[in-house]
Amino acid sequence: MTTNILSIHNFTLARDAFGRLNLTDAAGALHENVAPVRAFPIQAPEQGISLVTTDGKEIAWIDSLDELNPANAALVREELQSREFMPEIARILAVTSYATPCTWTVDTNRGDTEFVLRGEEDIRRIGSDTLLVSDNHGIHFLIRNQYELDKHSKKILDRFL
Repeated sequence: MTTNILSIHNFTLARDAFGRLNLTDAAGALHENVAPVRAFPIQAPEQGISLVTTDGKEIAWIDSLDELNPANAALVREELQSREFMPEIARILAVTSYATPCTWTVDTNRGDTEFVLRGEEDIRRIGSDTLLVSDNHGIHFLIRNQYELDKHSKKILDRFL
């Protein structure tokens, strides 16, 4: 069985009247309601993106968003942003306790919030300086570089690592 995965040069993207992302291939076939999926959302968010149909079938592969024309790249970025929710922690303002479970108050790129950390195992290393913190509802918070946090945040974080 042969699969036809489109290259970045033979398709166009557009939104329909309902705001859904549609792909038209070089032959003029319309693939409605496609969704971009990142292969490496944290380590390489702009590379390795698959465009899939609602039933999960991959119809296009994008090595890098930089290779797309600006209009297609903007649509893919916009769609990814609306589908993904992973706030980045800029500062840890306070914790209710150094024993878990505890409530963290943090400043993120999406505003201040609080969440419950169930246990130290919910803080995972991703690479040498990146951390992924999961709350009790399964929401992931990203600390892109733990060494670039302010002194107060580092002190709190060190108690949990």
